[in-house]
Amino acid sequence: MEKKWFVYILRCRDHTLYTGMTDDVQRRVEVHNSGKGAKYTRGRTPVQVVFIEECESYSAALKREYAIKQLSRQQKQALIEEKLPKP
Repeated sequence: MEKKWFVYILRCRDHTLYTGMTDDVQRRVEVHNSGKGAKYTRGRTPVQVVFIEECESYSAALKREYAIKQLSRQQKQALIEEKLPKP
């Protein structure tokens, strides 16, 4: 069975957005919040997951992460809102 990969967006304490990829989102968020995650998030904890997208492979997740990182903040916000459940 192939490992599942995910691309995620975090909202940091200072309301900035951080995009990453992992095979275990919960574990990765715990690492970020412990201060041992990406250098960017270290001074911006706690972080909160606002977007998760499952990808079919490591390669697909890597490409999707790059694509999301190229978006403007406004485009990332639209992506986040698009995934929110409708009332």
